[in-house]
Amino acid sequence: MAEIRRTVIVKLDVTDSDTALLHETIDEYLWACNYVVDDAWQDDFKPTSKTKLHDRTYADVREQTHLQANLVQSARNKAAEAIKGVVERWKQGEQASKPHFTTPSIRYDKRSATFHDDHVSLSTVDGRIDAEYVLPPEGGNPHTTYLRNDDYEVTGATLQYRETTDTFFLHIGTKAEMEAEMPDDSDTEHSTVLGVDLGIEQLAVTSTGKFWSGGYLNHRRREYERIRGDLQRTGTESAHRTIERMGDRETRWVEDYLHRISKAIVQEAIAHNCDRIAFEELIGIRERLPGIKKFHTWAFRRLYDYVAYKADAEGIETTQVGPAYTSQRCSKCGTTLQENRRSQARFCCQKCGYEAHADYNAAKNIGFRLLRAGQKSPHGGATRHLALKSGTLTVNGEYSPAGQ
Repeated sequence: MAEIRRTVIVKLDVTDSDTALLHETIDEYLWACNYVVDDAWQDDFKPTSKTKLHDRTYADVREQTHLQANLVQSARNKAAEAIKGVVERWKQGEQASKPHFTTPSIRYDKRSATFHDDHVSLSTVDGRIDAEYVLPPEGGNPHTTYLRNDDYEVTGATLQYRETTDTFFLHIGTKAEMEAEMPDDSDTEHSTVLGVDLGIEQLAVTSTGKFWSGGYLNHRRREYERIRGDLQRTGTESAHRTIERMGDRETRWVEDYLHRISKAIVQEAIAHNCDRIAFEELIGIRERLPGIKKFHTWAFRRLYDYVAYKADAEGIETTQVGPAYTSQRCSKCGTTLQENRRSQARFCCQKCGYEAHADYNAAKNIGFRLLRAGQKSPHGGATRHLALKSGTLTVNGEYSPAGQ
């Protein structure tokens, strides 16, 4: 039996009074997360054990918040994972700063939330609330395939608040036990990965050499910020209403733009017969990319989610891989040096002389990272390929031209 896990995003219909309760709960939940981090940061050797962090912080958080026990434990777990992520990056020689939680979200398990067919019951700082699901009609969508499918069991969810649209969404995790089919040669020998690098100047770059510039998105974003600034200086009630309408319009435009890019990325994977798409891990991306803003981290997450949904409908798996040294490693010879990254846009290997756009080189390294992980899997004997501009390349360096 093989375990399959999928996440479904569901919009919630929440009353005004319950909205206020959820906001209060989010504020206390984030405070709890940051309290645990602050406590851990008092030590030179940061504790990552959930048990140790529980012993040190649980009583204080219960005393200083109105959170129920399960949400206190959830906040502790979230903080522990973030602390562990920082420690792991330090061990790899990477820079990483102290975690600080500001994104309005809460992790719910099946003790702090009860999931029904058409609504959910959520724990808050003042009892529970019921929120109705806003679901699309049954058909070819993730809600039908996973949420309405009795074969899939709900495992938990993350509540997220989207400020630009004043809307709550529930990212519901599901899992199912399926009969695992033994792959035959035709399934495994053509296992091909598409690597994708995300950035500010180039929003997305694939290992096949496709570029989607972030210039237009950044330009439109700056224009919206400029207009909002002018309206805020005006300060009238009419100006504030206009700002709210602009926020909704901007969010719809950005989401539509990201939808179109995600569709193109999936089509690129299909065109190169890829069965997997690899992205760099999004956790900690703000520390790794200079000049990145909160808007970009949100856009990267939305783009990844859109690609994952569209790819899943095509039978393509989407995953994230560790980001260590993908920008400094030569995708041709493997030499890893900080000096290889000549500038934000240019990569030049100091050993073999390979030159390429830095984001294209990184996209190939991201794909290679998943290929190497595949070698350690139970089916690691299968031949695995990275999709390139003009063909495919195995992790062992065997090149096959396009069309073969």
